[in-house]
Amino acid sequence: MTTTTTPSSLAIAATGMRKAYGDKTVLDGIDLTVPAGTVFALLGPNGAGKTTAVKILSTLITADAGALNVGGHDIATSPDGVRAAVGVTGQFSAVDGLITGEENMLLMADLHHLPKREGRRVTAELLQRFDLTEAAKKPAATFSGGMKRRLDIAMTLVGSPRIIFLDEPTTGLDPRSRHNMWAIIRELVSGGVTVFLTTQYLEEADELAHRIAVLSSGRIAAEGTAEELKRLIPGGHVRLRFTDPEAYRSAAALLREAARNERTLSLQIPSDGTQRELRSLLDWLDSAGVEADELTVHTPDLDDVFFALTGSTHLPNQPMESLR
Repeated sequence: MTTTTTPSSLAIAATGMRKAYGDKTVLDGIDLTVPAGTVFALLGPNGAGKTTAVKILSTLITADAGALNVGGHDIATSPDGVRAAVGVTGQFSAVDGLITGEENMLLMADLHHLPKREGRRVTAELLQRFDLTEAAKKPAATFSGGMKRRLDIAMTLVGSPRIIFLDEPTTGLDPRSRHNMWAIIRELVSGGVTVFLTTQYLEEADELAHRIAVLSSGRIAAEGTAEELKRLIPGGHVRLRFTDPEAYRSAAALLREAARNERTLSLQIPSDGTQRELRSLLDWLDSAGVEADELTVHTPDLDDVFFALTGSTHLPNQPMESLR
């Protein structure tokens, strides 16, 4: 039976996805579209429903409502087709620490019903690709956090999925391991794989995602590129700092709209940070004979977007509790 209803340019198309547990609505009819060969990031505070969305789209749990199509297959009528097209790396490692890295890979090959020779070939290639060949014969329990995460993704790739769900893949990793993981994700996408990413690091979404959706209270609060989302939030400004109190007072008298800080001898002027606006400000300062010792530009970042759209009190780029 053919169930393909999604344009080939879309890897995921979800309309009206809804899920509730008792009287608690976790997903309240959200819509998601993910073009093939891109990274899509789903952001949200603790309890927003990120992991629930991943579990539904990867067929681990069923939605209460919604038209859901993944990899060209309708989840309701062709879940096996979806499972053949996707791979999932969850928040918690699927690696078995009691056996070696190579044995973990071969076990995954057996689960995909690969012939023995093919399974060994794929295992060797992926271990080399993820820089795990030297450690392959050691128990996975001896691996570092970054090595376990790389092995986890390598195991996910044994079945050659076209779509990969990465649910907070860098949680708990040190900065170097996180950047290594980013390189792996970029490599996957350059090879045509679609990545659906949930993350607790706003910098990660900014670095990797072609499109970002912010999930709050079970609904999509906003969606777009990182730059489009940043433009939704006011608060951009130019900060002028002076070392000469007289120059500071002269500038303050002329720039009446500026917010003043007498202690630091600085002025904060509302600005969208565009080149035209900066040039106009600099030309005006020159014509007025005012010279600032330091000029800095602040434009809203994803931290600002996250807080404004979700009302979260979590510190930016700090781990948030995972949705259990």
